[in-house]
Amino acid sequence: MSAIGGHIQSADWKAEKHVPVIEVKGPVKKGEPFQVQLSVGAEIAHPHTTEHHIRYIQFYFKPEGEKFIVHLGTFNFEAHGESAEGPNTGSAKCEPKVTATITLEKPGELVALSYCNIHGLWDNSEKVSLA
Repeated sequence: MSAIGGHIQSADWKAEKHVPVIEVKGPVKKGEPFQVQLSVGAEIAHPHTTEHHIRYIQFYFKPEGEKFIVHLGTFNFEAHGESAEGPNTGSAKCEPKVTATITLEKPGELVALSYCNIHGLWDNSEKVSLA
């Protein structure tokens, strides 16, 4: 296992609020765009406070039969209720939820990593077949 691999947490997203959720919208067809919704806290809400929040979700694709993973995107969540008046007094917070549109040429596995500023890195994956 790689050095970073030993620091990534995994669990069932229905029972753990830190695990990124990967939801594929619609059938996936070779060469055609489709949407993937990424979120954290789908079943059990994750706090969105200055002190405890999700900082980012990274999104990858591991093509079937290939050695290397493809980085699809990093989605940063920058506002956590902070302001000059103090923690949790700000006028805006980011929800750790994003929709990405991607196109695949072969089946494989979608992988997401989420980072909680208190509880570290968490991962999840979802196999994708092409129709």
